[in-house]
Amino acid sequence: MSSECGTKPGIRRVTPISTAQDTITALATPLGEGGVAVLRISGPQALQIGDAVFRPAGSSSRRPTEAESHTVHYGHVVRNGMRLDEVLVTVLRPPRTYTREPTVEISCHGGLVVARLVLEAVLAAGARLAEPGEFTQRAFLNGRLDLAQAEAVADLIHARTTLAASAAQAQLGGALSRRIHAVRDDLMSVLAHVEAHLDFPDEDIAPDTGQRLRRRLEEAATTVDVLIQTAHDGQVLRRGLRAAIVGRPNAGKSSLLNRLLGHDRAIVSPEPGTTRDTVEETAGIRGIPVVFIDTAGLRETEEAVEQEGVRRSREAAASAELILHVLDGSEPLALDDAELLRTWQGRPVLAVVNKSDLPRKCLLPEGVRSVAASCATGDGLDRLQEAIESLVWSGRIAGEATPVTVNARQADALRRSADALRRALATLQSGESLEFTALELRLAVGAVGEVVGAATTEDLLDAIFRQFCLGK
Repeated sequence: MSSECGTKPGIRRVTPISTAQDTITALATPLGEGGVAVLRISGPQALQIGDAVFRPAGSSSRRPTEAESHTVHYGHVVRNGMRLDEVLVTVLRPPRTYTREPTVEISCHGGLVVARLVLEAVLAAGARLAEPGEFTQRAFLNGRLDLAQAEAVADLIHARTTLAASAAQAQLGGALSRRIHAVRDDLMSVLAHVEAHLDFPDEDIAPDTGQRLRRRLEEAATTVDVLIQTAHDGQVLRRGLRAAIVGRPNAGKSSLLNRLLGHDRAIVSPEPGTTRDTVEETAGIRGIPVVFIDTAGLRETEEAVEQEGVRRSREAAASAELILHVLDGSEPLALDDAELLRTWQGRPVLAVVNKSDLPRKCLLPEGVRSVAASCATGDGLDRLQEAIESLVWSGRIAGEATPVTVNARQADALRRSADALRRALATLQSGESLEFTALELRLAVGAVGEVVGAATTEDLLDAIFRQFCLGK
């Protein structure tokens, strides 16, 4: 459960898409066989609905309406007098709940049938099935999370590496929100100062208004620009990096994929042209989720199926953010490989010189970044992972860091804020009326506030929270 966060001053909450008077329910654990399934009920009638389906067993167990907050009770879920399952019920009273609403969580046995029966009993007692992300949307609307923290919940759920999870935890804890609120508060202070100067020009509020304004706006613009620059890192952490493994047949591409994954995923054969289609698999490399794409060997061929494989290989290389060009280090550099290396110029590329356990005969052109490795022995795999990490982060952050990063939506809002700040600075430098500066400042404040959910539209909230899984 994420940390508490109070409503921030100046944030306007919007009306939820569905009425907040509804009591909603959904399974908070994935469907399927398992030891335990957890059903969450949240809303004004959560405790009463809990009473309707739960029968305490034992002297210490209580009905939800009679139970103290944050207590667990043993008993059975019943419907029409029939016991459906033996359960534990957790009672959570506001404000210390995920949604800041009365909440009941039922832990029943895992399994498609029993979990469905318990869910149907709760629905029959008066709850409504929650929409995807509706619990987190209520947490936002009730002031427990701001919008940046709410989006971090989804990032945490979908994190595929420890670094991605750590970054999501930092954002959920308010690392990004604090920086956004600081910038927004400062801009609002500047805007209030400007508007006071406009409203009371005879009061001589600040003789050095121009110089002070420029300095404060420049500082705010710098902070916003720094946050915008984290968008690439945030994309890598959330979506992963696509890395195409390319090269001539039998260079060791499939063997390299298997080594990086730690298990056999691609077929390895001494016969050229074994790989006919792209094979994709994700692995964590120094905390970075990397989608490795094993491709067909790049060569001229008359065979129709292999020609299609080569075409797909070139497509994968064209769309990849990183190219791992595998070379046979025991042979001189082939003309085809030299031509491919020229083709990759200007792209993030790393030459993986395979078969480092054999005498090296492959000499690379000057300026080509390379790592020697052996897919047969595993030698050099650590150096390869370090090189991939270095190419991804370009030296900006270390692998163990938990960076404050922004997603695409947040980056768009920050860019609009930065543009407005630059226009505001231009009005000051040109000596225009402060009314024009105030206009641009209002746009900057509004745009930066969108990151944390200030004055956010209902349609935008709907689009954001429907990306969440059901039950969150």
